[in-house]
Amino acid sequence: MTTVAIYLVVVMGLGAFAHLIRLPPLLGFLAAGFLLNGLGVERLHELELLSELGVTLLLFGIGLKLDVRTLLGKEVWAAGGIHMVVSAVASAGVLWLMMLAGLELAGETLGTVLLVAFALSFSSTVLVVKILDERGESNSLYGRVAVGILVLQDIAAVLYLTISSGHLPSPWALLVLALLWPVTRLARMLWSRLGHGELLALFGVVMALVPGWWAFTVTGLKGDLGALLVGVLLASHPLARDLAKSILTVKDLLLVGFFVSIGFYGLPSLEMVIMAVILCLLIPLQSAIMAAVLTLCGLRRRTAVRGALALANYSEFALIVGATAVASGMLDDDWLVMLACAVALSFVVSTVLNRRGSLITTALLRSVPEAPEDQLHPEDRPLDLTRADVLVMGMGRVGTATYNEFTITTSHKVVGLEIDPVRAHHLWERGYDVENADATDADVWDRISATGHVKVAVLAMPFHDANLTALHELHKSDFSGRVAAVAQYEDQVAELEKLGVNTVINLYSGAGLALAVEAQEDLEHPES
Repeated sequence: MTTVAIYLVVVMGLGAFAHLIRLPPLLGFLAAGFLLNGLGVERLHELELLSELGVTLLLFGIGLKLDVRTLLGKEVWAAGGIHMVVSAVASAGVLWLMMLAGLELAGETLGTVLLVAFALSFSSTVLVVKILDERGESNSLYGRVAVGILVLQDIAAVLYLTISSGHLPSPWALLVLALLWPVTRLARMLWSRLGHGELLALFGVVMALVPGWWAFTVTGLKGDLGALLVGVLLASHPLARDLAKSILTVKDLLLVGFFVSIGFYGLPSLEMVIMAVILCLLIPLQSAIMAAVLTLCGLRRRTAVRGALALANYSEFALIVGATAVASGMLDDDWLVMLACAVALSFVVSTVLNRRGSLITTALLRSVPEAPEDQLHPEDRPLDLTRADVLVMGMGRVGTATYNEFTITTSHKVVGLEIDPVRAHHLWERGYDVENADATDADVWDRISATGHVKVAVLAMPFHDANLTALHELHKSDFSGRVAAVAQYEDQVAELEKLGVNTVINLYSGAGLALAVEAQEDLEHPES
């Protein structure tokens, strides 16, 4: 228990420190792994299991939110393929130049360089999904494109690991694949009866780990791929997003183990750190190329830049590929430690690049050419909102209720903005006037023709930071009407009021007030 206590204190302490200096806590978790290793603290055997379970639940959650049709867009398969090739070629070139300059590790050959370059051609699924989740932008256009590219990369990595293992899948693997469809059909019938409590989260964990990870692993297939496929097969269920949310906390806790485990691959030498730093200097260049490719695939400049910056990192799969190569004798241990350094440093680089308003973001926006308007992706074309008197940003439960109330009690024309294309389409089919757009994206406001005629803007998104960003963009436009917003905590209410929001409702106290009014109405008029 003493070792566990040391782990908890160090991991919590460095994670909290990273948060206090406005860095993602996962960078603190990475540092904790290296520190614990450097201090000689015993590696917990359970850490590897926690890491694998965390990555498995992550891929299951991706599958739950994945629209397979996304993978068919050229902005995914074409840009994803080019991204992998450019990253691999750039990494191989730099590694070869370092080798010629005398900066090399044990056992370096051309084959070693190509293998390490391949390992560095992936972007981090764990980091990118975490960044998107924290921003509430998983369902934005750039977020879906980034996740689609990540899925293609993950499939390529899984295929490599399967081939390089030298073990053919069991003949039973075909049976497992054949049974996935009927098993998930039966599971959906049970799922609809489970409600929204702890049973829902347990159901998600069981589906990810049993017909997903376990069934694939025992038949010689990659367990992570099984979890992803099960998630995809369950994604069309109406409660898929609720299920993804229910396992979110479990997944995040398990992923802490993954980040900590990276530090136990070994302690880096100065030469390894220098090589990792040089490799990380390639990331901004790769991002610029990726942004240009995405614009050629029909994305607006800002969408392309945000997608490219989200992918601006090296992947945890580099470590998995490296560990497999070490186990098979294709790679020396030192290379795995160098890869761990490169991955960890790339997470820091990615955090800096993905900060809103960074100088690199601004430079990329200026240097990447804009795609012709008639060639733009349908979700990236100009928005005409001149018909709106009331603009509701975020058409979840609160936004939909607000929309309904304005429509029923006033004659104002109401238009909603919803980031989730699936939800926007469903609402549109039900008669709502909804545009699929991300209200936190400055480029969306560039696409809107004008806001001067809008009398009321409602900030109804579930994330406080998202409402603040949308408010900032609203102030930058020609909007001169009134603003209403929702918040979950009193400090958030105070912050919004300080920024000039006319009406702020605390979700919890507002719900209590509405309930009291309805109860009083029922008491006074029981016959109604």
